[in-house]
Amino acid sequence: MLLDFGWSELMLIGIVALVVIGPKDLPKALRVAGFWVRKARTLSREFQSSVEQMVREAELDEMRQELKKASEIDLDKEFRQAVDPTGSLTESLKPPELPDFSGSTASATDIGEQPAATPATTEPAALAAPAIGQSGDSSRDSVPPKP
Repeated sequence: MLLDFGWSELMLIGIVALVVIGPKDLPKALRVAGFWVRKARTLSREFQSSVEQMVREAELDEMRQELKKASEIDLDKEFRQAVDPTGSLTESLKPPELPDFSGSTASATDIGEQPAATPATTEPAALAAPAIGQSGDSSRDSVPPKP
């Protein structure tokens, strides 16, 4: 990157350098000046590459943070929140609660109460009216059937 010098400015600088330094030492001064110009360019490139590297590292840090955030997201929770935000769909799909028939609960006789008759323990024949003309207890025959 050169400064904006035209030919006339460069000619003026060359004449002043020839007069001040002299014709004998001018080639040596130009070599030294060239060395410093190359050194400045090298330093400028190194500075620019280090700045670019810092920018890349900063971007990588940002990407790492975003990746960490993305990996911490509970996809199952987010999916359920998107599909069923109120929870009513989940509630309607739950199976009904069934009673426990395994007998692991305490019975009524353990507590000291009389067990209630359940339809499964009641015999259907005792509930049915006796058939007409059936021999048996006369008191049962005289009771009319319930409508």
